Amino acid sequence: MDRPSASQKSGLATALLAVALVTLGALLYAVSIWIIGEIAQWSLRSLAGDKYAGAGALVTWANGKTLLAILVFLGTYLVVAIGRFPGLRLDRAGAALVGASLMVGLGVLPLEEAYRAVDFDTITLLLGMMIVVANLCLSGFFRLVSDWVVARASHPLALLIAIVLVSGSLSAFLVNDTICLVMTPLVVELVKRLKRDPIPYVLAIPLASNIGSAATITGNPQNMMIGAFSHIPYGTFAGALWPVALFGLLLCVLFLTLAYRREFLTRERLPSFDSAPRRYHGALIAKSVAVTLVMMALFFNGQPVAKVAIVGGAILLLTRKVKADKVYQEIDWPLLLMFVGLFIVVSGLEKTVVTPDVVAAVGRFDLGAPFVLSAITAGLSNIVSNVPAVLVLKPFIAGAGDPERSWLVVAMASTLAGNFTLLGSVANLIVAQRARTQGVEIGFWTYFKIGAPLTVATIIFGAWWL
Repeated sequence: MDRPSASQKSGLATALLAVALVTLGALLYAVSIWIIGEIAQWSLRSLAGDKYAGAGALVTWANGKTLLAILVFLGTYLVVAIGRFPGLRLDRAGAALVGASLMVGLGVLPLEEAYRAVDFDTITLLLGMMIVVANLCLSGFFRLVSDWVVARASHPLALLIAIVLVSGSLSAFLVNDTICLVMTPLVVELVKRLKRDPIPYVLAIPLASNIGSAATITGNPQNMMIGAFSHIPYGTFAGALWPVALFGLLLCVLFLTLAYRREFLTRERLPSFDSAPRRYHGALIAKSVAVTLVMMALFFNGQPVAKVAIVGGAILLLTRKVKADKVYQEIDWPLLLMFVGLFIVVSGLEKTVVTPDVVAAVGRFDLGAPFVLSAITAGLSNIVSNVPAVLVLKPFIAGAGDPERSWLVVAMASTLAGNFTLLGSVANLIVAQRARTQGVEIGFWTYFKIGAPLTVATIIFGAWWL
């Protein structure tokens, strides 16, 4: 296993420090609530004797549950933020499951309410899209697209633009994490054969994928959640955010070109070579693409996205070409488990902490203002990741003056915020890890010098546009 570089250690230390500060602040808040409860109980007993002793006990019990809910929430989100629990082999999905179990086991949330807390529209949509992407991957569709691009790109800048457009456009309709998983080895193999610097081309994959995924409900997991929460029609969502995604992709090409001028501002042409013959499942490609196109048409026609996705995925399981087990192996089951757990953890926090008074207090920050909401969403997304950030913001968006626009702002900012650092999104980590296995190292600062300014520029444009 490769040891992390000094830059990666520094970036990780910065992220851990931010998480620690947030955790400390929330813990102090929880302790203060408990102290206030104790003072309230003592005051009631002193002033009214035993008459209100029951009320004082009730205050203490309620504040005790609040403290437990906050501690469970913080512990869960801390592991989700850093990726694992120190000293244990507990990952994000396991942390979410443990947190959900503690919310139920400690009496913060009854089991029946825990069941109701899970948004099965989101889980169904995500599962259906994973099955569709798995079939596209197993059929060789992405290799076919890669070969088509290679045959037509004759200049390094043209190749960069092609990678950005392919990654961004595919991520707009398919789950961006999967696109990064598939595209990275294809791009690394290609640029090595062309004898070009692989760094800028590899960087283009997660940057473009994150930006492109902002355009639609099916682009990434947090957008799927927002679509389920807000009930915004697929066409309305895409109509509002595709200009932001397109502008972001153009900026992505511009920033990479300026940062790597010697690579792209050159008169050198790419050498031509005969690509090795590849195996494709032609019939499965045709079927998978046809089902995907029909699904997209139904999405834009206003059909329920979860229903369309799961039916489309089920249809693709009816095949003689690929065993169902191979499809199941491509599905990110831990991600689905993490979603279920986080739904329950956040529901427990909402029940005990997010009272109408708290919602009203947060409302004073004018969350209806796109720039304010964008800044809060982007900051929170870089501390605890975008999916947990959306769940935390949910109760506050519901009471906004224009919930639809507020949800669109959250979708835009939480997605684009993933480009800020290498640790900002799962897609970034997937690309870094897969590239490392092929000998291409993407350091924290190498990513940051492009990702940070690109994030700021795209979010400012998105907030202005919305």
